[in-house]
Amino acid sequence: MTATRTLQGRILTADGWMRGTIEFDQRVRALHPAADAGESGGDEPLILPGFVDLHVHGGDGVDIMQGGDAARTVARAHARHGTTALLGTTMTAHEDDIVQALEGLAPAIAERGEGMARVLGVHLEGPYISIERLGAQPPLVVEATLEQVSRLHALAPIRVLTLAPEIGAHRTLIPQLNTLGIRVQLGHSAGSYEDGVAALEAGAAGFTHLFNGMTGVDHYHPGIATAALAHAEYAELIPDLKHVHPGAIRAALRAIPRLYCVTDATAATGMPDGEYALGSQRVFKCLGCVRLAAGSLAGSALTMDQALRNLVSLGLEVADASNRLSRYPADYLGLADRGRVQAGSWADLVVLDPQLQVRQVFVEGDAIPLG
Repeated sequence: MTATRTLQGRILTADGWMRGTIEFDQRVRALHPAADAGESGGDEPLILPGFVDLHVHGGDGVDIMQGGDAARTVARAHARHGTTALLGTTMTAHEDDIVQALEGLAPAIAERGEGMARVLGVHLEGPYISIERLGAQPPLVVEATLEQVSRLHALAPIRVLTLAPEIGAHRTLIPQLNTLGIRVQLGHSAGSYEDGVAALEAGAAGFTHLFNGMTGVDHYHPGIATAALAHAEYAELIPDLKHVHPGAIRAALRAIPRLYCVTDATAATGMPDGEYALGSQRVFKCLGCVRLAAGSLAGSALTMDQALRNLVSLGLEVADASNRLSRYPADYLGLADRGRVQAGSWADLVVLDPQLQVRQVFVEGDAIPLG
């Protein structure tokens, strides 16, 4: 049983900022405004909802595709940076290799171990993508079938699935995947604007790492990214300031009401420069980037606390940045008790100093060791 704790500071509640005290065990039990409701001296801690990262391949030298205990290691690595819930994300691979990854994820999803973020399920990022827009994925693409997805879904719950809508019967498959409780998002696609719009009309809900791995914003031949900017309610974006130019981030923020941010973190996250695994491929971390040997970006070394600082550096208010790292991704998955601080929500909290450095993290009320 988690002991009752209290924290004091400037709390970003579901209704906005409040100076005061939060009382919690596994869940938030009460919020008490400070008797002195005046302005603070600026040195109070900031208490935000924990980050919810829906696109995580690895961390601390370990890749989700390795199976076994990899997911637990990854969930501990990201918890230290304020991520309190995440989706373990796969790579395009042979089915046997995807099965290995899901069999490793299943126990981590079923039971949150000590020091771990909550693993909410799986983001299946391949193999249902375009050979023309692989990005850092290997060329092992296949067309999706309901039978194959159902087999994989039975091993570990798939919460998000990326596909290229222009391939085969993918568009007609979207409503059936929705029936399984899977959020379909568009990515690694060579499709047109019209393909994107048709997929949204069929029930697709979002876009995988917006701008990266998809056709773009050509005014004569608009692509999948244009469909997102024109029609999407939700899309994910990597705010490491390397995958997407700040100007394009600002355009997406104006166009997509619930644009949310992910890390697309790899095994290189939290590690020194060197060589790491990304699925079956080798990637190289250098100067804050993760790249294939040929030089193209291959996931990231981003953490969600750095994502917050990056968004603030672009001019976002802390509350707006927090929503894009916590509330909106939780809403995307239909989770009303995560990604926000309110009575009854899970006590998923990140405590920051005024410089936005992590000082404490709580997952479902349990303190996470940061050392």
